[in-house]
This record gives sequence, C-alpha cells and structure tokens, in this order.
Amino acid sequence: MVYLELFYVFFKIGLLGFGGGYAMLSLIQFEVVDHFGWMTIKEFSDMLAISQMTPGPVSINTATYVGYVVAGIPGAVLTTTSLCLPSVLLMYLVVKFLMKNKDNRYLQYVLSGLRPVLGGLILAASLMLFNKESFVDFGRGENNISVLIFMASFVALYFFKVNPMLLIVVSGILGVALM
Repeated sequence: MVYLELFYVFFKIGLLGFGGGYAMLSLIQFEVVDHFGWMTIKEFSDMLAISQMTPGPVSINTATYVGYVVAGIPGAVLTTTSLCLPSVLLMYLVVKFLMKNKDNRYLQYVLSGLRPVLGGLILAASLMLFNKESFVDFGRGENNISVLIFMASFVALYFFKVNPMLLIVVSGILGVALM
C-alpha cells in the first residue's frame, strides 16, 4: 500500500508542480509532513538541506530521499520515477502542441499569466522554510546568527552576484564557528 501511496503522491506532484524543483517543495512538504506524516518538519528541513547540497534537481533529490526513508531503495526508485514520469509524458505532448500553435496570441497570454503564479509558489516554499527548524536561533531573545547569515548571503548573491558555491561554503563555516 505504501508503494501505491508513494507513486500517487509523487506522480501528482510531478504532474501539478509547475515551476521547477523549488516550486514543488511546498507541495512535497504538505504531502510528506502534513498529509501522510512520513516525516516531521524537522526531518523534512534537514532532508531538504541535504537535497540542496546534493548535485541534481532539488525536487528529484527530495523525492529520492523521501522514498528511501519511507520504503528503502525500491521506494527511492519509485518516487524518483513517478516524479519524472509526468514530465516526460507531458513534454512530448506539449512540444507537439506548441510547435503546431506557436504563433497563437491566446496561448502567449496564458503562458504570460503563469509567470506570477510560479513566482508565488517559489515564495511560498521559501516562507514555509523560514521557521525554527531551519533557523535554530531564530526568535525574540535569540542571537539570530543564522538569520543574519541568510540575509548576508541573499544580499551577496542577489546584489553582488557572488558564486553560490562560495556562499554555501562560507555560510557553513560561519554557522559552525558562530553557533
């Protein structure tokens, strides 16, 4: 039964999760933590940190990790496959349709309307991870070093275009040294 649930959940996320890996994170968190209870929010946050450091798309790494935790290696293979399967099937159909209708102005309007929705999904995923489990010293009466590291990293990346890999290493070193 757990294999069927894993397939259903990650196939559905793969089918409905437009916008890439980060846009899917809120959907994955809802299903894994809130709906099925396969992980706690703390375990999910830790797993997400590992998934972001592991090479590859974050949604696929997350799906693989969840599948492994819930059902071992077969679960990992199943969740990874079921997350990717809708994309493979839909890409064939979408490319065929878009090539046939590439000059249709109504289609262009629809695609333009999806952009803000995807931005909202990514923002929602970011805000859901801004919690006590992700920022261990966050809150009133705390030193908030992790929040300061986050804000400095954001400014360095967004405004000064610092290499993300360098930011990860420096943030990790600062986190260990200052906490």
